[in-house]
Amino acid sequence: MRLKRLFMLLSIGFIITFLAACTSGGEENSPGTKQDKASSEKSVNFVNKENIPTMDPALATDESSFAFLRSTMGGLYRLNLDGKLVPELATDHEVSADGLTWTFKIRENAKWENGDPITANDFVYAWRRAIDPATGSEYGPYLMNNVIKNATAISNGEMSPDQLGVLAEDDFTLVVELENPTPYFENLTSFGTLFPLNQKFVEAQGDKFATSSDTLLASGPYKLTNWTSTSDSWELVKNDNYWDADTVQMDKIHFDVVKDPQTAANLYEEGSVDRVNLTSDLVDQYSGNDDFVTIPNTFVYFIKFNQKANDALANKNIRAAISRAFDKEAIVDEILNDGSIAANGLVPTGFVSMPESREDFRKVSGDLVTFDKTKAQEYWKKGLSEIGKDKVELELLSDDDEATKSIVEYVANQLETNLPGLTVTIKQVPKEQRLDLEDAGDYQMEVARWGPDFEDPYTFMSLFTTDSGNNKMGYSNAEYDQLILETSTTLATDNEARFNNFVKAEKILFDDAAIAPIYQNARAELVNPKLKGVPNKPVVSAYEFKWLDIKE
Repeated sequence: MRLKRLFMLLSIGFIITFLAACTSGGEENSPGTKQDKASSEKSVNFVNKENIPTMDPALATDESSFAFLRSTMGGLYRLNLDGKLVPELATDHEVSADGLTWTFKIRENAKWENGDPITANDFVYAWRRAIDPATGSEYGPYLMNNVIKNATAISNGEMSPDQLGVLAEDDFTLVVELENPTPYFENLTSFGTLFPLNQKFVEAQGDKFATSSDTLLASGPYKLTNWTSTSDSWELVKNDNYWDADTVQMDKIHFDVVKDPQTAANLYEEGSVDRVNLTSDLVDQYSGNDDFVTIPNTFVYFIKFNQKANDALANKNIRAAISRAFDKEAIVDEILNDGSIAANGLVPTGFVSMPESREDFRKVSGDLVTFDKTKAQEYWKKGLSEIGKDKVELELLSDDDEATKSIVEYVANQLETNLPGLTVTIKQVPKEQRLDLEDAGDYQMEVARWGPDFEDPYTFMSLFTTDSGNNKMGYSNAEYDQLILETSTTLATDNEARFNNFVKAEKILFDDAAIAPIYQNARAELVNPKLKGVPNKPVVSAYEFKWLDIKE
Protein backbone atom coordinates (compact mmCIF):
# COMPACT_ATOMS: atom_id res chain seq x y z
CA MET A 1 0.00 0.00 0.00
CA ARG A 2 1.80 3.53 -1.26
CA LEU A 3 0.97 2.45 2.21
CA LYS A 4 0.66 0.35 1.48
CA ARG A 5 2.62 5.84 -0.34
CA LEU A 6 2.04 4.55 1.90
CA PHE A 7 0.04 1.87 2.67
CA MET A 8 0.60 1.78 3.57
CA LEU A 9 0.92 4.55 4.73
CA LEU A 10 0.27 5.49 9.51
CA SER A 11 1.62 7.50 12.40
CA ILE A 12 2.97 10.24 10.06
CA GLY A 13 0.80 9.76 6.94
CA PHE A 14 -2.46 9.49 8.90
CA ILE A 15 -3.68 10.33 12.36
CA ILE A 16 -6.85 8.55 13.43
CA THR A 17 -8.54 9.83 16.49
CA PHE A 18 -11.78 8.65 17.96
CA LEU A 19 -13.86 11.63 19.05
CA ALA A 20 -17.01 12.18 21.06
CA ALA A 21 -20.11 10.90 19.33
CA CYS A 22 -23.46 12.42 20.12
CA THR A 23 -26.94 11.23 19.28
CA SER A 24 -30.20 12.85 20.18
CA GLY A 25 -31.10 11.97 23.76
CA GLY A 26 -27.74 10.17 24.14
CA GLU A 27 -26.32 8.88 27.38
CA GLU A 28 -22.58 8.74 27.90
CA ASN A 29 -21.29 5.21 27.46
CA SER A 30 -17.54 5.88 27.74
CA PRO A 31 -15.27 8.90 27.25
CA GLY A 32 -15.60 10.10 23.69
CA THR A 33 -18.43 7.70 22.81
CA LYS A 34 -22.13 7.99 23.32
CA GLN A 35 -24.96 5.57 22.81
CA ASP A 36 -28.62 6.40 22.33
CA LYS A 37 -30.31 4.49 25.14
CA ALA A 38 -33.68 4.36 23.37
CA SER A 39 -32.47 3.23 19.96
CA SER A 40 -29.25 1.49 21.07
CA GLU A 41 -27.47 3.27 18.23
CA LYS A 42 -23.70 3.17 18.58
CA SER A 43 -21.87 6.12 17.08
CA VAL A 44 -18.24 7.23 17.21
CA ASN A 45 -16.42 10.20 15.72
CA PHE A 46 -12.98 9.78 14.16
CA VAL A 47 -10.49 12.30 12.88
CA ASN A 48 -8.77 11.66 9.54
CA LYS A 49 -5.77 13.72 8.61
CA GLU A 50 -6.90 14.31 5.02
CA ASN A 51 -9.83 13.96 2.66
CA ILE A 52 -10.27 10.75 0.67
CA PRO A 53 -8.37 11.00 -2.65
CA THR A 54 -10.60 8.49 -4.49
CA MET A 55 -13.20 5.78 -3.90
CA ASP A 56 -12.63 4.09 -7.26
CA PRO A 57 -10.96 0.72 -6.50
CA ALA A 58 -9.09 0.78 -9.80
CA LEU A 59 -7.64 4.24 -9.21
CA ALA A 60 -6.84 4.07 -5.49
CA THR A 61 -3.14 4.11 -4.62
CA ASP A 62 -3.00 5.38 -1.04
CA GLU A 63 -3.90 4.03 2.39
CA SER A 64 -6.70 6.51 3.03
CA SER A 65 -8.56 5.50 -0.13
CA PHE A 66 -7.99 1.81 0.52
CA ALA A 67 -9.11 2.23 4.15
CA PHE A 68 -12.55 3.48 3.17
CA LEU A 69 -12.81 1.03 0.28
CA ARG A 70 -12.13 -1.72 2.82
CA SER A 71 -14.90 -0.39 5.06
CA THR A 72 -17.47 -0.14 2.27
CA MET A 73 -16.47 -3.09 0.09
CA GLY A 74 -14.93 -6.52 0.35
CA GLY A 75 -12.82 -8.92 -1.66
CA LEU A 76 -12.84 -12.67 -1.93
CA TYR A 77 -11.04 -12.75 1.42
CA ARG A 78 -10.48 -10.24 4.25
CA LEU A 79 -7.61 -9.83 6.70
CA ASN A 80 -8.95 -10.15 10.26
CA LEU A 81 -7.68 -8.52 13.44
CA ASP A 82 -5.19 -11.35 13.97
CA GLY A 83 -3.68 -10.78 10.55
CA LYS A 84 -5.21 -13.97 9.13
CA LEU A 85 -7.12 -14.29 5.88
CA VAL A 86 -10.76 -15.19 6.43
CA PRO A 87 -13.55 -15.75 3.87
CA GLU A 88 -15.33 -12.58 2.77
CA LEU A 89 -17.28 -12.75 -0.50
CA ALA A 90 -15.87 -16.20 -1.23
CA THR A 91 -16.77 -19.16 0.96
CA ASP A 92 -13.76 -21.25 -0.11
CA HIS A 93 -11.53 -22.06 -3.07
CA GLU A 94 -9.66 -24.88 -4.78
CA VAL A 95 -6.25 -24.79 -6.47
CA SER A 96 -5.19 -27.08 -9.31
CA ALA A 97 -2.19 -29.38 -8.86
CA ASP A 98 0.02 -27.14 -11.01
CA GLY A 99 -0.99 -24.05 -9.01
CA LEU A 100 -2.28 -22.24 -12.10
CA THR A 101 -6.06 -22.51 -11.76
CA TRP A 102 -7.91 -21.14 -8.75
CA THR A 103 -11.65 -21.73 -8.40
CA PHE A 104 -13.56 -19.59 -5.90
CA LYS A 105 -17.12 -20.19 -4.69
CA ILE A 106 -18.95 -16.88 -4.21
CA ARG A 107 -21.33 -16.83 -1.26
CA GLU A 108 -24.90 -16.83 -2.49
CA ASN A 109 -26.20 -14.56 0.30
CA ALA A 110 -23.89 -11.67 -0.59
CA LYS A 111 -25.68 -8.56 -1.84
CA TRP A 112 -24.90 -5.07 -2.98
CA GLU A 113 -26.24 -2.16 -0.98
CA ASN A 114 -29.16 -1.87 -3.44
CA GLY A 115 -30.12 -5.53 -3.01
CA ASP A 116 -28.55 -6.87 -6.22
CA PRO A 117 -26.75 -10.20 -5.74
CA ILE A 118 -22.96 -10.11 -5.83
CA THR A 119 -21.84 -12.56 -8.49
CA ALA A 120 -18.67 -13.89 -10.09
CA ASN A 121 -19.38 -11.56 -13.04
CA ASP A 122 -18.83 -8.56 -10.73
CA PHE A 123 -15.25 -9.73 -10.12
CA VAL A 124 -14.66 -10.39 -13.81
CA TYR A 125 -15.84 -6.88 -14.72
CA ALA A 126 -13.79 -5.17 -11.99
CA TRP A 127 -10.56 -7.01 -12.75
CA ARG A 128 -10.85 -6.43 -16.49
CA ARG A 129 -11.54 -2.78 -15.84
CA ALA A 130 -8.49 -2.46 -13.57
CA ILE A 131 -6.13 -4.02 -16.14
CA ASP A 132 -7.54 -2.05 -19.10
CA PRO A 133 -5.00 0.67 -20.06
CA ALA A 134 -7.93 2.99 -20.79
CA THR A 135 -8.82 3.02 -17.08
CA GLY A 136 -5.40 4.31 -16.08
CA SER A 137 -5.07 2.07 -13.02
CA GLU A 138 -1.66 1.99 -11.37
CA TYR A 139 -2.41 -0.93 -9.10
CA GLY A 140 -4.13 -3.11 -11.69
CA PRO A 141 -0.91 -3.85 -13.59
CA TYR A 142 1.12 -3.79 -10.38
CA LEU A 143 -0.95 -6.60 -8.84
CA MET A 144 -1.84 -8.61 -11.93
CA ASN A 145 1.11 -8.42 -14.34
CA ASN A 146 3.04 -11.72 -14.46
CA VAL A 147 0.41 -13.12 -12.07
CA ILE A 148 -2.94 -13.45 -13.87
CA LYS A 149 -2.87 -14.92 -17.35
CA ASN A 150 -2.48 -12.32 -20.15
CA ALA A 151 -2.44 -9.39 -17.71
CA THR A 152 0.96 -8.09 -18.85
CA ALA A 153 0.00 -8.20 -22.52
CA ILE A 154 -3.29 -6.46 -21.80
CA SER A 155 -1.70 -3.69 -19.71
CA ASN A 156 0.79 -3.15 -22.56
CA GLY A 157 -2.08 -2.74 -25.02
CA GLU A 158 -1.24 -5.96 -26.87
CA MET A 159 -4.43 -7.87 -26.00
CA SER A 160 -8.04 -7.07 -25.21
CA PRO A 161 -9.10 -6.93 -21.51
CA ASP A 162 -11.61 -9.70 -22.15
CA GLN A 163 -8.62 -12.03 -22.62
CA LEU A 164 -7.68 -11.70 -18.94
CA GLY A 165 -7.50 -15.10 -17.23
CA VAL A 166 -10.63 -14.63 -15.15
CA LEU A 167 -14.11 -15.93 -15.96
CA ALA A 168 -17.47 -16.60 -14.36
CA GLU A 169 -18.20 -20.29 -14.75
CA ASP A 170 -21.64 -19.49 -13.35
CA ASP A 171 -23.06 -16.75 -11.12
CA PHE A 172 -21.31 -18.10 -8.04
CA THR A 173 -18.16 -19.73 -9.43
CA LEU A 174 -15.14 -17.59 -10.28
CA VAL A 175 -12.22 -19.23 -12.11
CA VAL A 176 -8.84 -17.50 -12.23
CA GLU A 177 -5.98 -18.68 -14.45
CA LEU A 178 -2.50 -17.58 -13.41
CA GLU A 179 0.48 -16.88 -15.63
CA ASN A 180 2.74 -18.57 -13.10
CA PRO A 181 2.25 -20.23 -9.72
CA THR A 182 2.07 -17.32 -7.25
CA PRO A 183 2.73 -18.04 -3.57
CA TYR A 184 1.00 -14.85 -2.40
CA PHE A 185 -2.05 -14.94 -4.69
CA GLU A 186 -4.51 -15.75 -1.91
CA ASN A 187 -3.31 -12.61 -0.10
CA LEU A 188 -3.98 -10.54 -3.22
CA THR A 189 -7.65 -11.46 -3.13
CA SER A 190 -8.16 -9.29 -0.04
CA PHE A 191 -6.75 -6.17 -1.69
CA GLY A 192 -8.91 -3.20 -2.73
CA THR A 193 -8.00 -3.12 -6.42
CA LEU A 194 -9.53 -6.58 -6.79
CA PHE A 195 -12.83 -5.77 -5.12
CA PRO A 196 -15.88 -6.50 -7.32
CA LEU A 197 -17.94 -3.82 -9.08
CA ASN A 198 -21.57 -3.81 -10.18
CA GLN A 199 -21.15 -3.20 -13.91
CA LYS A 200 -24.67 -1.86 -14.49
CA PHE A 201 -24.29 0.66 -11.67
CA VAL A 202 -20.77 1.79 -12.64
CA GLU A 203 -21.66 2.33 -16.27
CA ALA A 204 -24.83 4.22 -15.32
CA GLN A 205 -22.71 6.71 -13.32
CA GLY A 206 -20.25 7.28 -16.16
CA ASP A 207 -17.52 9.78 -15.29
CA LYS A 208 -19.25 10.56 -12.00
CA PHE A 209 -18.65 7.06 -10.63
CA ALA A 210 -17.00 7.11 -7.17
CA THR A 211 -16.96 10.91 -6.91
CA SER A 212 -19.68 11.17 -4.24
CA SER A 213 -21.78 9.02 -1.94
CA ASP A 214 -24.57 9.04 -4.54
CA THR A 215 -22.30 7.41 -7.11
CA LEU A 216 -21.04 4.59 -4.87
CA LEU A 217 -22.50 1.15 -4.20
CA ALA A 218 -21.38 -0.67 -1.05
CA SER A 219 -20.76 -4.39 -0.69
CA GLY A 220 -19.00 -4.25 2.67
CA PRO A 221 -19.73 -3.58 6.36
CA TYR A 222 -20.56 0.12 5.90
CA LYS A 223 -21.95 2.63 3.41
CA LEU A 224 -20.17 5.94 2.84
CA THR A 225 -22.54 8.90 3.26
CA ASN A 226 -22.31 12.69 3.04
CA TRP A 227 -19.10 12.45 1.01
CA THR A 228 -17.77 14.09 -2.14
CA SER A 229 -14.23 14.09 -3.49
CA THR A 230 -13.57 17.42 -1.74
CA SER A 231 -15.33 16.69 1.56
CA ASP A 232 -13.82 17.59 4.91
CA SER A 233 -16.27 15.31 6.72
CA TRP A 234 -18.23 12.13 5.99
CA GLU A 235 -19.79 9.12 7.69
CA LEU A 236 -19.69 5.36 7.57
CA VAL A 237 -23.17 3.96 8.23
CA LYS A 238 -23.84 0.27 8.84
CA ASN A 239 -24.82 -1.55 5.64
CA ASP A 240 -27.80 -3.73 6.56
CA ASN A 241 -27.47 -5.63 3.27
CA TYR A 242 -23.93 -6.74 4.12
CA TRP A 243 -23.76 -10.55 4.25
CA ASP A 244 -22.16 -10.47 7.73
CA ALA A 245 -24.12 -7.50 9.11
CA ASP A 246 -24.66 -9.27 12.44
CA THR A 247 -20.93 -8.97 13.15
CA VAL A 248 -20.93 -5.20 12.61
CA GLN A 249 -21.68 -3.47 15.93
CA MET A 250 -21.24 0.21 15.04
CA ASP A 251 -24.21 2.01 13.50
CA LYS A 252 -22.36 5.13 12.46
CA ILE A 253 -18.77 6.40 12.36
CA HIS A 254 -18.31 10.09 11.70
CA PHE A 255 -15.08 11.51 10.26
CA ASP A 256 -13.74 15.06 10.22
CA VAL A 257 -10.52 16.14 8.58
CA VAL A 258 -8.26 17.49 11.35
CA LYS A 259 -4.53 17.98 10.89
CA ASP A 260 -3.37 19.10 14.33
CA PRO A 261 -2.36 16.19 16.63
CA GLN A 262 -2.28 18.48 19.66
CA THR A 263 -5.99 19.12 19.25
CA ALA A 264 -6.66 15.39 19.40
CA ALA A 265 -4.49 14.94 22.48
CA ASN A 266 -6.34 17.75 24.24
CA LEU A 267 -9.67 16.13 23.42
CA TYR A 268 -8.46 12.83 24.83
CA GLU A 269 -7.49 14.52 28.08
CA GLU A 270 -10.93 16.09 28.23
CA GLY A 271 -12.48 12.63 28.05
CA SER A 272 -14.15 13.24 24.70
CA VAL A 273 -11.69 11.25 22.56
CA ASP A 274 -11.24 7.48 22.56
CA ARG A 275 -8.07 7.06 20.58
CA VAL A 276 -5.31 9.36 19.40
CA ASN A 277 -1.99 8.92 17.64
CA LEU A 278 0.81 10.75 19.41
CA THR A 279 3.55 12.66 17.68
CA SER A 280 7.01 12.77 19.24
CA ASP A 281 6.42 15.99 21.15
CA LEU A 282 3.49 14.31 22.92
CA VAL A 283 4.97 10.86 23.62
CA ASP A 284 7.03 11.86 26.65
CA GLN A 285 4.04 13.64 28.11
CA TYR A 286 1.75 10.61 27.86
CA SER A 287 4.04 7.56 27.96
CA GLY A 288 3.25 7.00 31.64
CA ASN A 289 -0.50 6.98 31.00
CA ASP A 290 -2.24 3.62 31.52
CA ASP A 291 -3.89 4.04 28.11
CA PHE A 292 -0.56 4.50 26.29
CA VAL A 293 0.36 1.80 23.75
CA THR A 294 2.93 1.41 21.00
CA ILE A 295 2.20 -0.77 17.98
CA PRO A 296 4.97 -1.80 15.55
CA ASN A 297 4.22 -1.33 11.89
CA THR A 298 5.59 -2.39 8.52
CA PHE A 299 5.52 0.92 6.66
CA VAL A 300 8.91 2.12 5.45
CA TYR A 301 9.64 5.79 4.75
CA PHE A 302 12.32 6.66 2.23
CA ILE A 303 13.57 9.41 -0.08
CA LYS A 304 12.96 8.86 -3.79
CA PHE A 305 15.54 10.37 -6.13
CA ASN A 306 14.18 11.46 -9.52
CA GLN A 307 17.14 10.66 -11.75
CA LYS A 308 15.52 12.51 -14.63
CA ALA A 309 15.22 15.75 -12.68
CA ASN A 310 18.78 17.04 -13.10
CA ASP A 311 22.41 16.02 -13.55
CA ALA A 312 23.04 15.93 -9.80
CA LEU A 313 20.40 13.29 -9.05
CA ALA A 314 21.40 11.37 -12.18
CA ASN A 315 24.79 10.89 -10.50
CA LYS A 316 25.06 7.76 -8.33
CA ASN A 317 27.68 9.25 -6.02
CA ILE A 318 25.53 12.29 -5.29
CA ARG A 319 22.63 10.00 -4.39
CA ALA A 320 24.89 7.79 -2.28
CA ALA A 321 26.11 10.83 -0.40
CA ILE A 322 22.62 12.08 0.38
CA SER A 323 21.59 8.56 1.50
CA ARG A 324 24.29 8.56 4.19
CA ALA A 325 24.27 12.20 5.26
CA PHE A 326 21.43 12.32 7.81
CA ASP A 327 21.19 10.70 11.24
CA LYS A 328 18.26 8.27 11.16
CA GLU A 329 18.65 7.25 14.79
CA ALA A 330 18.12 10.87 15.81
CA ILE A 331 14.94 10.95 13.73
CA VAL A 332 13.38 7.92 15.44
CA ASP A 333 14.69 8.65 18.94
CA GLU A 334 14.28 12.40 19.15
CA ILE A 335 11.78 13.51 16.51
CA LEU A 336 9.40 10.55 16.34
CA ASN A 337 10.01 8.94 19.74
CA ASP A 338 7.10 6.56 19.16
CA GLY A 339 8.76 3.16 18.77
CA SER A 340 9.74 3.67 15.12
CA ILE A 341 13.13 2.27 14.11
CA ALA A 342 15.79 3.44 11.65
CA ALA A 343 15.51 1.79 8.23
CA ASN A 344 18.73 0.62 6.60
CA GLY A 345 17.05 -1.33 3.81
CA LEU A 346 13.70 -1.55 2.07
CA VAL A 347 11.98 -4.73 3.33
CA PRO A 348 10.93 -4.00 6.94
CA THR A 349 11.99 -5.74 10.12
CA GLY A 350 9.51 -8.33 11.41
CA PHE A 351 7.65 -8.60 8.12
CA VAL A 352 8.71 -11.94 6.60
CA SER A 353 11.15 -14.74 7.42
CA MET A 354 13.42 -16.74 5.14
CA PRO A 355 11.52 -19.92 4.16
CA GLU A 356 14.01 -22.48 5.50
CA SER A 357 16.05 -20.83 8.24
CA ARG A 358 13.07 -18.78 9.53
CA GLU A 359 15.47 -15.89 10.14
CA ASP A 360 14.01 -12.44 9.67
CA PHE A 361 14.57 -11.22 6.11
CA ARG A 362 15.93 -7.91 7.34
CA LYS A 363 18.55 -9.63 9.49
CA VAL A 364 19.69 -11.81 6.59
CA SER A 365 19.84 -8.93 4.10
CA GLY A 366 21.53 -6.70 6.66
CA ASP A 367 22.09 -2.96 6.97
CA LEU A 368 22.60 -1.73 3.42
CA VAL A 369 22.87 2.01 3.98
CA THR A 370 23.57 3.68 7.33
CA PHE A 371 24.35 7.19 8.51
CA ASP A 372 28.05 7.81 7.87
CA LYS A 373 29.12 11.44 7.57
CA THR A 374 32.66 10.61 6.45
CA LYS A 375 31.57 8.28 3.64
CA ALA A 376 28.82 10.70 2.66
CA GLN A 377 31.34 13.48 2.16
CA GLU A 378 33.63 11.18 0.15
CA TYR A 379 30.78 10.30 -2.20
CA TRP A 380 29.72 13.95 -2.33
CA LYS A 381 33.16 15.21 -3.31
CA LYS A 382 33.46 12.58 -6.01
CA GLY A 383 29.97 13.28 -7.33
CA LEU A 384 30.53 17.04 -7.53
CA SER A 385 33.75 16.43 -9.46
CA GLU A 386 31.91 14.16 -11.91
CA ILE A 387 29.21 16.73 -12.66
CA GLY A 388 31.68 19.65 -12.68
CA LYS A 389 30.03 21.68 -9.93
CA ASP A 390 30.85 22.84 -6.43
CA LYS A 391 27.29 23.78 -5.48
CA VAL A 392 23.96 22.01 -5.93
CA GLU A 393 20.40 23.16 -5.22
CA LEU A 394 17.74 20.48 -4.71
CA GLU A 395 14.08 20.47 -3.76
CA LEU A 396 12.61 18.01 -1.24
CA LEU A 397 8.89 17.24 -1.69
CA SER A 398 6.73 15.95 1.17
CA ASP A 399 3.26 15.93 2.67
CA ASP A 400 2.18 19.03 4.58
CA ASP A 401 1.32 17.59 8.01
CA GLU A 402 3.14 18.84 11.09
CA ALA A 403 4.87 15.57 11.95
CA THR A 404 6.30 15.19 8.44
CA LYS A 405 7.36 18.84 8.54
CA SER A 406 9.60 18.15 11.54
CA ILE A 407 11.26 15.24 9.75
CA VAL A 408 11.91 17.00 6.44
CA GLU A 409 13.23 20.10 8.19
CA TYR A 410 15.66 17.93 10.13
CA VAL A 411 16.75 15.99 7.04
CA ALA A 412 17.23 19.18 5.02
CA ASN A 413 19.31 20.73 7.80
CA GLN A 414 21.45 17.58 8.10
CA LEU A 415 22.05 17.47 4.35
CA GLU A 416 23.06 21.12 4.15
CA THR A 417 25.30 20.79 7.22
CA ASN A 418 27.05 17.56 6.23
CA LEU A 419 27.33 18.11 2.46
CA PRO A 420 29.12 21.43 1.77
CA GLY A 421 27.67 23.28 -1.18
CA LEU A 422 24.23 21.68 -0.99
CA THR A 423 21.11 23.82 -0.62
CA VAL A 424 17.80 22.06 0.03
CA THR A 425 14.45 23.75 -0.52
CA ILE A 426 11.46 22.11 1.13
CA LYS A 427 8.19 21.85 -0.78
CA GLN A 428 5.28 20.70 1.40
CA VAL A 429 1.89 20.09 -0.20
CA PRO A 430 -1.29 18.13 0.66
CA LYS A 431 -0.77 14.42 0.10
CA GLU A 432 -3.10 14.21 -2.87
CA GLN A 433 -1.08 16.91 -4.61
CA ARG A 434 2.17 15.16 -3.71
CA LEU A 435 0.91 11.95 -5.30
CA ASP A 436 -0.06 13.84 -8.44
CA LEU A 437 3.40 15.42 -8.63
CA GLU A 438 5.00 12.02 -8.12
CA ASP A 439 2.88 10.42 -10.84
CA ALA A 440 3.86 13.20 -13.23
CA GLY A 441 7.55 12.89 -12.31
CA ASP A 442 7.43 16.55 -11.32
CA TYR A 443 9.77 16.45 -8.34
CA GLN A 444 13.46 16.15 -7.51
CA MET A 445 13.58 14.38 -4.13
CA GLU A 446 10.48 13.12 -2.36
CA VAL A 447 9.74 11.70 1.07
CA ALA A 448 7.58 8.68 0.20
CA ARG A 449 6.51 5.57 2.02
CA TRP A 450 5.28 2.08 1.33
CA GLY A 451 3.33 -0.43 3.37
CA PRO A 452 2.82 -4.03 2.28
CA ASP A 453 -0.12 -4.99 0.09
CA PHE A 454 0.48 -8.66 0.86
CA GLU A 455 2.86 -10.73 2.97
CA ASP A 456 5.75 -11.24 0.56
CA PRO A 457 8.91 -9.21 -0.25
CA TYR A 458 7.60 -8.77 -3.80
CA THR A 459 5.22 -6.06 -2.55
CA PHE A 460 8.26 -3.90 -1.77
CA MET A 461 10.81 -5.09 -4.29
CA SER A 462 8.59 -4.83 -7.38
CA LEU A 463 8.20 -1.08 -6.82
CA PHE A 464 11.48 -0.28 -8.50
CA THR A 465 11.55 -2.44 -11.60
CA THR A 466 11.94 -0.40 -14.75
CA ASP A 467 8.32 -0.76 -15.87
CA SER A 468 6.71 -0.41 -12.43
CA GLY A 469 3.97 2.20 -12.18
CA ASN A 470 5.40 3.09 -8.77
CA ASN A 471 8.94 3.76 -9.99
CA LYS A 472 8.37 7.29 -11.30
CA MET A 473 12.03 8.24 -10.79
CA GLY A 474 13.85 7.03 -13.89
CA TYR A 475 15.61 4.17 -12.12
CA SER A 476 16.46 1.14 -14.26
CA ASN A 477 18.76 -1.83 -13.70
CA ALA A 478 18.44 -4.86 -15.96
CA GLU A 479 19.89 -7.27 -13.39
CA TYR A 480 17.48 -6.03 -10.74
CA ASP A 481 14.56 -6.41 -13.17
CA GLN A 482 15.59 -9.98 -14.02
CA LEU A 483 15.94 -11.04 -10.39
CA ILE A 484 12.47 -9.72 -9.54
CA LEU A 485 10.93 -11.21 -12.69
CA GLU A 486 12.29 -14.64 -11.77
CA THR A 487 10.58 -14.53 -8.37
CA SER A 488 7.19 -14.59 -10.12
CA THR A 489 8.09 -16.82 -13.07
CA THR A 490 10.84 -19.47 -13.18
CA LEU A 491 11.34 -19.52 -9.39
CA ALA A 492 7.67 -19.14 -8.46
CA THR A 493 7.47 -22.59 -6.85
CA ASP A 494 10.89 -22.42 -5.14
CA ASN A 495 10.36 -20.05 -2.25
CA GLU A 496 13.90 -20.33 -0.88
CA ALA A 497 15.35 -19.37 -4.27
CA ARG A 498 12.81 -16.56 -4.58
CA PHE A 499 13.88 -15.07 -1.27
CA ASN A 500 17.56 -15.35 -2.20
CA ASN A 501 16.73 -13.33 -5.33
CA PHE A 502 15.07 -10.68 -3.18
CA VAL A 503 18.21 -10.44 -1.00
CA LYS A 504 20.41 -10.00 -4.09
CA ALA A 505 18.05 -7.46 -5.64
CA GLU A 506 17.83 -5.37 -2.49
CA LYS A 507 21.63 -5.08 -2.42
CA ILE A 508 21.62 -3.89 -6.05
CA LEU A 509 18.95 -1.28 -5.24
CA PHE A 510 21.16 0.30 -2.59
CA ASP A 511 24.43 -0.19 -4.46
CA ASP A 512 22.73 1.97 -7.09
CA ALA A 513 21.58 4.44 -4.40
CA ALA A 514 18.14 4.38 -6.00
CA ILE A 515 16.43 5.44 -2.76
CA ALA A 516 17.48 6.56 0.73
CA PRO A 517 15.70 4.69 3.56
CA ILE A 518 14.67 6.76 6.57
CA TYR A 519 12.63 4.78 9.09
CA GLN A 520 10.13 1.99 9.72
CA ASN A 521 7.20 3.43 11.60
CA ALA A 522 5.31 2.48 14.71
CA ARG A 523 2.19 3.97 16.25
CA ALA A 524 2.20 5.53 19.69
CA GLU A 525 -1.39 5.89 20.84
CA LEU A 526 -3.71 6.61 23.70
CA VAL A 527 -6.59 4.12 23.46
CA ASN A 528 -9.68 4.03 25.65
CA PRO A 529 -9.91 0.43 26.94
CA LYS A 530 -13.69 0.50 26.37
CA LEU A 531 -13.08 0.67 22.64
CA LYS A 532 -12.89 -2.91 21.32
CA GLY A 533 -11.97 -4.42 17.99
CA VAL A 534 -9.16 -1.93 17.42
CA PRO A 535 -6.35 -3.35 15.23
CA ASN A 536 -3.09 -3.76 17.13
CA LYS A 537 -1.04 -6.09 14.92
CA PRO A 538 1.75 -4.75 12.67
CA VAL A 539 0.35 -6.32 9.48
CA VAL A 540 -3.26 -5.19 10.07
CA SER A 541 -4.38 -1.76 8.90
CA ALA A 542 -5.33 0.66 11.66
CA TYR A 543 -8.38 1.40 9.54
CA GLU A 544 -10.13 -1.96 9.78
CA PHE A 545 -13.51 -1.11 11.31
CA LYS A 546 -15.58 -4.25 10.73
CA TRP A 547 -15.04 -5.50 14.27
CA LEU A 548 -15.13 -2.12 16.03
CA ASP A 549 -17.32 -1.95 19.15
CA ILE A 550 -17.86 -0.09 22.42
CA LYS A 551 -18.15 -2.13 25.59
CA GLU A 552 -18.19 -1.29 29.29
